Amino acid sequence: MLIRPYSPSDWPAVWAVLEPVFRAGDTYAYPTDLTAETAHSLWTTPPKTVFVAVDEGTGHVVGTYFLRPNAEGPGAHVCNCGYVVSTETRGRGIASMLCAHSQDEARARGYRAMQFNLVVSTNTRAVRLWTHLGFAIVGTLPGAFRHPAHGFVDAYVMFKELGHGEQDRG
Repeated sequence: MLIRPYSPSDWPAVWAVLEPVFRAGDTYAYPTDLTAETAHSLWTTPPKTVFVAVDEGTGHVVGTYFLRPNAEGPGAHVCNCGYVVSTETRGRGIASMLCAHSQDEARARGYRAMQFNLVVSTNTRAVRLWTHLGFAIVGTLPGAFRHPAHGFVDAYVMFKELGHGEQDRG
């Protein structure tokens, strides 16, 4: 698996990964009817830095993530990421690889911690993976997510200290 920086020419393949996840409406707090143009802006606009996972055998984009500051000013040393893996390639460890890559990138950019702001409690695969990778649930947001099948469900704030990066952001 090759994880590399996103290029604008990757957008059609990235949208093919994102669209089914966003349309399902069960893991991301984006409108299920958003357009490709709106999704492009939400996923790729700076200060986000975007990466793609490419299957080296097929050359297909099979996952993507963004990395950005979670806050400005005194909070800029904590980053936030969003990850999506294609529905066809789930269960192959791609999300784990993307998360490991994002932590390395975050450290290299001087981030001291990573925070996930809205992990849907019913997304048990993600909760289990992030916990396995060292993230802790530091808060529960009661009924913060309107799930299409389960109604209002809790969402978690998850956090992991990364240690000191090469530079100290902020």
